Amino acid sequence: MTTTGERILGIDYGSRRVGLALSDPLGIIAQPIDALQQSSHLINDIQSVIEREQVRIVVVGLPLNLKGQEAKTAQEVQKFVEQLRSTVSMQVETWDERFTTAIAQKTLLTMGTKKKERQQKNGRIDSMAAAVMLQNYLDSRKQF
Repeated sequence: MTTTGERILGIDYGSRRVGLALSDPLGIIAQPIDALQQSSHLINDIQSVIEREQVRIVVVGLPLNLKGQEAKTAQEVQKFVEQLRSTVSMQVETWDERFTTAIAQKTLLTMGTKKKERQQKNGRIDSMAAAVMLQNYLDSRKQF
């Protein structure tokens, strides 16, 4: 369980955009916050979010196939995770992100988001997928 003030950043890494989600200070609820464009400044941009939001743990979604094995894109994500670990001075974990984009799309549909808005390439789906992945991670940490 997290302690008060320990925010967790969820990252849905993609080849075009990187979705970001953030937990509340108690580590109970995940919320989508932003999507960053892939660029040479990506790690610096993420580091800025970490500092601004006082993040203590970073969780990066790891693409797995239906059998639970790393998908083809997992190597690119692992490379990103290693770059992040060498830059930030905190715990960086990976977490299964299977079905997060599909769940995020369904969530936006349930929320009444219009089809045109869901199809926009503004990163909304990416940050929502990051929130779904992070919420799964947070739920796995709960002690009953």
